[in-house]
Amino acid sequence: MLKWIESLLGDPIKKDLERFKKLVDIVNIQEIALQNLSEEEFQDAVKQEKGTQYQIEENRIRLLALAKNACRRLLDTEFSVIRNNEKWNMIPFDVQIIGALALLEGKISEMKTGEGKTLVAGIAASVGAFSGNGVHVVTVNDYLAQRDMAWMNPLFEKLGHSVGVVVHGKTSIERRNAYNSDITYGTNNEFGFDYLRDNMAQRKEDLVQRHLSFAIVDEVDSILIDEARTPLIISAPAEESTQKYIQYAHLVQDLTLEKDYTIDEKQKTAILTESGVAQMEKFLGIENIYTDKGFAEVHHIEQALRSLCCFQKDIDYVVNQEGVVIVDEFTGRMMPGRRYSGGLHQALEAKEGVEVKRESKTLASITFQNYFRLYDHLSGMTGTAET
Repeated sequence: MLKWIESLLGDPIKKDLERFKKLVDIVNIQEIALQNLSEEEFQDAVKQEKGTQYQIEENRIRLLALAKNACRRLLDTEFSVIRNNEKWNMIPFDVQIIGALALLEGKISEMKTGEGKTLVAGIAASVGAFSGNGVHVVTVNDYLAQRDMAWMNPLFEKLGHSVGVVVHGKTSIERRNAYNSDITYGTNNEFGFDYLRDNMAQRKEDLVQRHLSFAIVDEVDSILIDEARTPLIISAPAEESTQKYIQYAHLVQDLTLEKDYTIDEKQKTAILTESGVAQMEKFLGIENIYTDKGFAEVHHIEQALRSLCCFQKDIDYVVNQEGVVIVDEFTGRMMPGRRYSGGLHQALEAKEGVEVKRESKTLASITFQNYFRLYDHLSGMTGTAET
């Protein structure tokens, strides 16, 4: 069915490629003309393009010609990078200009490892930066962010662009300076957490990011498909006392199965019966726990029951020097750092007589999917786009 539709309407990817090839021809013609300019004339041409919007096709072509010519002017200078004992030819090939065109149109550019994604992203970023709204180049780790920025920095300087990087350990002032640059390199985590912190800021001067205009995402399939719904969370310890968990861990031991509570082994839940409710009201000295005053207590009581009856030591969790550590039910592996939510982990800690750590509460959260939707213009690169 899909092949029949393609035969009728044509393959849209092939159509785009044919269109891009024609645009590359125009870019190359304009770049040849730029070769006749002196260095001073070239810099004047660069300054005249400040504020140019890349969204317009004829502007994109002109700016790409300027970027390609900048690469040519940097050849055999400080821009030449020694790699495998050979000079790296930084003049982009036609296919790399096609890749940059795809990014500038908000598409995904499929490029295998070794085909020059760093240069393609750098050229697209340098074109987008002429608008003055800022371009974010998103990589998967701090090392790549710093490396790619260092490689591309001479090109950005040649085109009059400032560049910054946001990686782990940067101060707020350093981050603000990086975001105020024309081009900012960083990881998806750093960009996302800076957005969350900005939304928690009490004063305007504490903000580090500016308007989210244009993002180029490397390994876009990993970030926007595999990890799309992964939440970034900023949390803080809750103010609730940990003593109550210890209290409930002792109280539920005096309750009787079936008479005072029932359990669902499949769902791993425990529910108080009427007799159990009466018993707990007697233990706590509360007339009715199903009121605003006691309703939260019911939840903690049932979590204490769950920890007692539904979770077994050395099967569902282990106890070691780190405290209560969850065991993955599918792999059987320990998952240090992971904690059950809703007070269950604290109930297990109280049951086992280890230090009860405060429950955390979420202050701010966003998924990668929702964060990157905030950009006016989003594009990406990967080696496995069609797959």
